[in-house]
Amino acid sequence: MPSAIKQLTLPRGSQPADRASSRLQLRIQGAFSALGANLLAMRYAITLVAISLTAAALAASGLGSMADDGPAPQAAPVADPTPLRIETCLSPADMREEVGERRVIAPVAAIRAARTVIPRAEIQRASLCRHEDGLVYMLTALRRDGHFVHVIVDARTGKVAGQY
Repeated sequence: MPSAIKQLTLPRGSQPADRASSRLQLRIQGAFSALGANLLAMRYAITLVAISLTAAALAASGLGSMADDGPAPQAAPVADPTPLRIETCLSPADMREEVGERRVIAPVAAIRAARTVIPRAEIQRASLCRHEDGLVYMLTALRRDGHFVHVIVDARTGKVAGQY
């Protein structure tokens, strides 16, 4: 038995039912007082975890790297803002064949052209696709604000044909 229950003394005229309810009250109070002693330590632990998670999130987001980029250069307006209809895309082997035979520009040149329109975005994918006018590069880029942008570059000339 806990020491708090041993110290319980009831008046001589009390009934056994009163003693049982008093013991139950002391057990409940003892449980909450033991929890109260650990509550302060738990608050410190939760606060420490919250601060650690916040610091880790700020470090992972690269908050300081955005300040080093300087002002974003102004993007040149695209002539036709309507999205182009892409029919089918070539396989990687077919793309290598087209580039190898010099019928289209290299994917690196298409990526450079796309970066003139979206300078600080990260290129995620570059596909060579058939279009009604010929072949185009369909580039998917991830901007720093988390939005995806699609840029279409003419595969023969290397000029940006559209963006959406």
